[in-house]
Amino acid sequence: MILCIAEKPSVARDIAKVLGATASRNGYMEGNGYCVTWTFGHLCTLKEPHDYNPNLKYWNLSTLPIIPQKFGIKLIPNKGVEKQFETIEKLVQECDEVINCGDAGQEGEVIQRWVLQKAGCNKPMKRLWISSLTEDSIKEGFANLKPAEDYMNLYLAGNARAVGDWLLGINATRLFTKKFGGGKAVLSIGRVQTPTLAMIVQRQKEINAFNTEDYWELKTKYREVIFNAAIDRLNSVERAEKGLEYLKQHPFEIVSFEIKEGKEKNPRLFDLTALQVEANKKYGYSAENTLKHIQSLYEKKHVTYPRVDTTYLSENLHPKMNGILQKMNFYQDLVAPLLQKPIQKSKAVFDDTKVTDHHAIIPTEIPPSSSLNIEEKYIYDLVARRFIAVFYPECKISNTLVEGQVGTIPFKANGKQILEPGWREVYAKDKKEESEENKEEEQTIPEFNVGESGPHEPLIHQGKTTPPKYFTEATLLRAMETAGKQVEDEELREMMKNNGIGRPSTRANIIETLFRRKYIEKKRKNLVATSTGMELIDTIEDELLKSPELTGEWEFKLRKIESGEYEANQFKEELIKMVWELTQKVIRGQGKTIELHEEKPEEKKEKIPRKKSEILWEETDCPKCKSNKLIKGKTAIGCTDFKNCGFKVPFEIFGKKLTEKQIQDLILKGKTSKLKGFKLHPENLEEGVLSLGDGCEMELN
Repeated sequence: MILCIAEKPSVARDIAKVLGATASRNGYMEGNGYCVTWTFGHLCTLKEPHDYNPNLKYWNLSTLPIIPQKFGIKLIPNKGVEKQFETIEKLVQECDEVINCGDAGQEGEVIQRWVLQKAGCNKPMKRLWISSLTEDSIKEGFANLKPAEDYMNLYLAGNARAVGDWLLGINATRLFTKKFGGGKAVLSIGRVQTPTLAMIVQRQKEINAFNTEDYWELKTKYREVIFNAAIDRLNSVERAEKGLEYLKQHPFEIVSFEIKEGKEKNPRLFDLTALQVEANKKYGYSAENTLKHIQSLYEKKHVTYPRVDTTYLSENLHPKMNGILQKMNFYQDLVAPLLQKPIQKSKAVFDDTKVTDHHAIIPTEIPPSSSLNIEEKYIYDLVARRFIAVFYPECKISNTLVEGQVGTIPFKANGKQILEPGWREVYAKDKKEESEENKEEEQTIPEFNVGESGPHEPLIHQGKTTPPKYFTEATLLRAMETAGKQVEDEELREMMKNNGIGRPSTRANIIETLFRRKYIEKKRKNLVATSTGMELIDTIEDELLKSPELTGEWEFKLRKIESGEYEANQFKEELIKMVWELTQKVIRGQGKTIELHEEKPEEKKEKIPRKKSEILWEETDCPKCKSNKLIKGKTAIGCTDFKNCGFKVPFEIFGKKLTEKQIQDLILKGKTSKLKGFKLHPENLEEGVLSLGDGCEMELN
């Protein structure tokens, strides 16, 4: 028997269907010589300090640093996890071979290997490595299974990352909490979290220290074009008025007129960070929510694997492009021009040297149905339009520069005209909205002749200097990607990714952690450091803990472990040395206690009587994990430990709104009576009995 282990029940079902393992069992599916089981994401975690020594449960400076001789793993304490692990452990002992079908990335490799290690697996092991969950992709993956040894370095890098985060997080958090927490505040320190906070704090200090000043500029209007004086800003109104009088005494003269034709390169395909940046800028979505929506689209087979950090495609994907474009039903008007001739194999899109484990995020040949929620539709639209845009011609533009002079004062005016929109056609609607927003800044530049002159209308513009801009999630993600350096050029940014802080898949969680710790808060779209966050960074004197550049160097070493160019043990030893030195330095040093600055509590609101149904769910065991209760949310009934368990029943399923009684029957009895009115079932079923499968997934039969 061959055992396949996927990372989620839904993925396991997709794989089982392809393999012909159609018989449902308790915690797995079976058939055709295969057993297909699953984890719920992380089933195992690194042991905690008290697992090595019960006395380490208590935080004390005298016990630091905590350096286990050998790091161990343990099951996450959860009844559902323990039950599923028992199933996996039994199947591992009975099987002849294991196929690791975890998510094809560093975290997925660690999740599966820890579980197999805990289960005592010594069976031959292979690796399924796919970039989408379509049936064709799964079949192709099983036809090209890889030896598990090929991914050992990937595991070693992921394991080193986890060990490094444990070493620094556990020790530094206890160290600073006991030294500066005053017995009340837990001061959380992390390898990526702390330098990210340091960037926000530094920006906050620059903003707080900024003194706004007035300034004056000379402008003039000639032939309906506004020209700006090419001189330094004036720091007094008197100087500005004196300049205005001077301008009134002289005519305006054209001294240079130049038009240069150029091209605007196509945008690059999305990696995860670029997608999160775009979704935040356009829709205000948090990085965490964008990741959730694109992951959902991946599991629904509409896009390829999303946790990637490249904007290129493998060269062997080139023949598949036409097939994907032909299936993009909602974008036929945009796709039609591309299908009239072969897709060019441009190095800006297809480059094997820029692709490692995965390629950029693109649509699959399975178009979405109308059952997507609005957020998923918007995220899919971003991916789809970017995919189409990279195959369009470049945008041709003309840049106009006009230089003039009034007496001895030089003036300039710039203008840009789109000659052939090219890829901008894909974003025609967005461009129209953008033009409406910026119409005051745009002006049409007519043709001028060098030497012409005439009357003009000089004026004074008064302005104020502005402080640096607050980070938004979009700009913070970019700063994390480039270790704090401001980089606009896409090619240069691509080169710097190896030294960014954090991984694309973890940056969203880092930002959310800073919110949970109350180190930062959001004001509109701006990220603002709280007083607690600022005090914490001020207390940390060691640059190793808060420097984005140095943290980027650690990240670079982790990537070298992944490629086999660096030893995982050496990385661990370097961190141990750093933790020892940091501990001694902080214990001997001085500093003031940091207080947690809580928000003022809101006035007590009158208690609203609760419905019996809301109380019912709090008394009901989750049918999936069996160890937690249920809770009623705005759109669904779900497990209180949804992050690990994943169980929920939406109020609307396959386009039909369910009554309270129908949801109760489904959860408490495992199925409903026969229902009608389903509108969005993938197989166009309009009636049937809703039931919970073995993995507690909804089925309509």
